[in-house]
Amino acid sequence: MGEYRDKNEKEIFTRILKAGRRTYFFDVRETRAGDYYLTITESKKNFNQDGEASFEKHKIYLYKEDFEEFKEMYDEATGYIINEKGEDVISEKHVKDYKPIGEDDKDEYSF
Repeated sequence: MGEYRDKNEKEIFTRILKAGRRTYFFDVRETRAGDYYLTITESKKNFNQDGEASFEKHKIYLYKEDFEEFKEMYDEATGYIINEKGEDVISEKHVKDYKPIGEDDKDEYSF
């Protein structure tokens, strides 16, 4: 088992996307049978009351037999978001003068 673990943990292929407090890791790994699969890990940096950093991680395992359907659903969902809301980012994090709906004059978006 140790040999498999050493072989499985080596990086076959990896890409990293840093996005603010979140980092996404796209890693290709190898099954025991020698086939490849993809792991997508979201790592979010949090700070406790003492200011000490910790990381919250979430991982998805994606196997080749699911790639096409996953890609189709991903494309459909992201396309829906862009079609409905456009590509502009409207959020407290990205827009300096952002105010949630309901504050001040209750316009749909207050800037």
